[in-house]
Amino acid sequence: MKKFSIWLAAILLAVGLGIVVEGPASAAPYCGLTWGSLIKSDGAMGRVPVTNVRTGQHYCFDRLVVDLGGAPAPGYTVRYVPQVIQDGSGAIVPTRGGARLQVVVKAPAYDANGQPTYTPADKAGLSDVSGYQTFRQVVWAGSFEGQATIGVGVRARLPFRVFALDGPGAGSRLVIDVAHYW
Repeated sequence: MKKFSIWLAAILLAVGLGIVVEGPASAAPYCGLTWGSLIKSDGAMGRVPVTNVRTGQHYCFDRLVVDLGGAPAPGYTVRYVPQVIQDGSGAIVPTRGGARLQVVVKAPAYDANGQPTYTPADKAGLSDVSGYQTFRQVVWAGSFEGQATIGVGVRARLPFRVFALDGPGAGSRLVIDVAHYW
């Protein structure tokens, strides 16, 4: 019986040490994302108009999609700013969140005849983002001189990416993903 208790104690000690010993530190990014939080800009002015703005939630990020009425997608500039500024007037657009992304799409929200192609029902809430992990508010900052500006209030300055996609149909989309964590 004494040998059994010694062996049992030795096994329990070995197992205990295996559980207590820390593994190697991991510097893997959240969800494998390697995005940064610096300005992202690409392309030139386009002639395709903004037709819609929508949002979605994903496992690792929140997504903003700007639908465009043609292809190819125009250029853009997306960056963190202290305040979202309204096109034309320069007025500050109140935006909830610990940080603010200003999304400038180098496309108008009106057609060649000056008729609106996108008129939000609520400029202070383009999409209901209650319950989102990262987004706090999506606001319309206007369309002026061939470009449209959208503000995105996020909980903190987090990594993001921007890319364009063709479709659906003859349209295209500008996509902005903001990670939930670093």
